[in-house]
Amino acid sequence: MSSDIEIGLYVFMLAGFLGFEVISRVPPLLHTPLMSGTNAISGISLVGSIVVAGTQETTFSTILGFIAVTAASINVVGGFMITDRMLKMFRKRQEVA
Repeated sequence: MSSDIEIGLYVFMLAGFLGFEVISRVPPLLHTPLMSGTNAISGISLVGSIVVAGTQETTFSTILGFIAVTAASINVVGGFMITDRMLKMFRKRQEVA
């Protein structure tokens, strides 16, 4: 059981490092499309974290699943709010008559 946690932590650290390296090399022009794609991927991670939290194998895995659900929810909602705000910047403003 502890090897599963170690593998999970290793994958988490590797994903964090890879994500940081990818995001730091993306030009600013491509941040909005990348953010929209990332929101979709965060939806998948939200479903996975709900599954992990719902299995209730151990208390530790349930707590980690709850933290994952919370973090993924914040990421999805915040990402869509920021994407919506950025897309509003490209709309033409209506003139007041």
